[in-house]
Amino acid sequence: MLYGNKVDIKDRKVKAKSTVFHRKKNLQYYDLSAKSNYNFEKPFLWLAIKLIRDPNLEFIVMPALTPPEVVTDPALAVRYKHDLEAAQTTALPDEDDDM
Repeated sequence: MLYGNKVDIKDRKVKAKSTVFHRKKNLQYYDLSAKSNYNFEKPFLWLAIKLIRDPNLEFIVMPALTPPEVVTDPALAVRYKHDLEAAQTTALPDEDDDM
């Protein structure tokens, strides 16, 4: 599993189209923010699903988290999610520069 942090930063340096390493290596990827708790539970849920082998597993109660230090702009979160989904459908580059 691989995850990108700092999704709460408005002028994020790493764009969704440049995150191809996880696709080349067949890894699960999540964008998250430790400061705002955005998508914080997703890696844990994915791991639990894999360990229990139940794709219908879901958390019924949000985990107890420290209140967020910052609040992620909902429109920005939607844009990042859309960008990441669009990046998943683009062709992978031929060069192997990620090593």
